Amino acid sequence: MSWIRTVPFDEATGRLKKLYDRVTGPDNNVDNIMMVHSLRPHSMEGHMALYKNVLHHSANTIPKWFLEVLGVWVSSLNRCGYCVEHHFSGLQRLLDDEARGLAIRAAVEAGTPETAPLDAAQAAAMRYARKLTEDPASLVEADVEDLRSVGWDDGEILEINQVCAYFSYANRTVLGLGCSTDGDVLGLSPNNSDNPDDWGHR
Repeated sequence: MSWIRTVPFDEATGRLKKLYDRVTGPDNNVDNIMMVHSLRPHSMEGHMALYKNVLHHSANTIPKWFLEVLGVWVSSLNRCGYCVEHHFSGLQRLLDDEARGLAIRAAVEAGTPETAPLDAAQAAAMRYARKLTEDPASLVEADVEDLRSVGWDDGEILEINQVCAYFSYANRTVLGLGCSTDGDVLGLSPNNSDNPDDWGHR
């Protein structure tokens, strides 16, 4: 499951057990990306709070399915198969258009998001995401102006930035600790966006 020791759900006690109870899915399943934090529960708590607020908060205005597209794209650029598989499954569930989802994934895997069935604003966000992921120091104010020019407002630009930044963090957590999808249930997410403290995966 990972290259470091983790504490199984049925052996957790104290603070870790309380956190596991908050992030569980069906049959007390805890995603491996969360379980990999089990030796330091405070970092699991920080990770989950960031994830929930960046990707699954009711104050976001960008459709959640497109935030998942950005996550799949960033994860693909970082060659993080774990996050690609998890978040593509979530993307498909949210988009509810299998053919379109598969076309988006094919474009992502080919490294040509401009060929995906996305609108001009979404395509611009994908370009920004690539630059932020592959060469962040090369970004200039004009890159943000490009996003404005296709209709994103500054709050939405912040959402795009934070989702891309979060996924690079998550990718490095997974890749740096050898986290696998073994035993995970793909595509679950904390879908109660109205309650930032509800971390349950369904």
